[in-house]
Amino acid sequence: MLGVVIHSFKTGALTSGDRAIDYCSHQESVHTIRYTHTGTVLRVRQNHRSQHETWLTQLGRFDLMSLEIVNLKKSYREPGGGLLPVINVPHFQLAEGEQVALVGRSGGGKTTLLNIISGITRPDSGSVIVGGVNVTELSEPARDRFRAERIGIVFQTFHLLPAFSALENVLLGMAFAGKQSRAHAVELMERVGLKDRMHHRPMQLSVGEQQRVSVARALASRPRLMLADEPTASVDVANQKLILDLIRETCEEKKVTLMLVTHSEEVSSQFDRIEQLSNFNQIEVTA
Repeated sequence: MLGVVIHSFKTGALTSGDRAIDYCSHQESVHTIRYTHTGTVLRVRQNHRSQHETWLTQLGRFDLMSLEIVNLKKSYREPGGGLLPVINVPHFQLAEGEQVALVGRSGGGKTTLLNIISGITRPDSGSVIVGGVNVTELSEPARDRFRAERIGIVFQTFHLLPAFSALENVLLGMAFAGKQSRAHAVELMERVGLKDRMHHRPMQLSVGEQQRVSVARALASRPRLMLADEPTASVDVANQKLILDLIRETCEEKKVTLMLVTHSEEVSSQFDRIEQLSNFNQIEVTA
């Protein structure tokens, strides 16, 4: 697997033969881009425009792992002053389009790991490389932009805006990613079974219906990586299969990499790859 370290450079195209990297960041000076495992340096073809802030521009596709985690660590400060280690992952990776069910005990760090991968939470050390971009090295505005454009998230709590309808919540998620399409939003609302309730506000929807809206919103921006934190936990049994099938089939169709956290054996058993977090999260247990 080849990862890419992206340093600062101006707007331009990065090529290796006939392939181009997914993203570059824009800053004032031109330095280097190298593969983390081979040290191979790519040349930068630049123009004369520069950006004040670091942003991300799609340049095409590059044959890389969709997700790679290297030496990732995260601890939290306890009330007594000590450190509580939560994440210690030497290495983990997912290929493009691969789907994995992540299982583990409650409080074991699954949600923290998803938040670090998406750039919501900063790790203490280590790298999270998504589609060739080391998310941990981006500034906060760049992480927000990258997440909006490239990562879909289904949270345990829905984070729907109460003043807007279900359809408007989906459209707003698309707008943040610069990919707004009302037709696509309506199609997703129909696919999650909310054709007749898309103009209702969140408080007018059941808990399960709100979760289905959050799934539609996560899929709406056509992400390359989908992170789902217990997406069927608040959905009734009749709709669990609908939600899971929607996520998995859409990700498979679009070759979106999927990491889904679940406590349900019924859900995890539908995945070809099942990972127990404790098998690769090497937290030392002290007496």
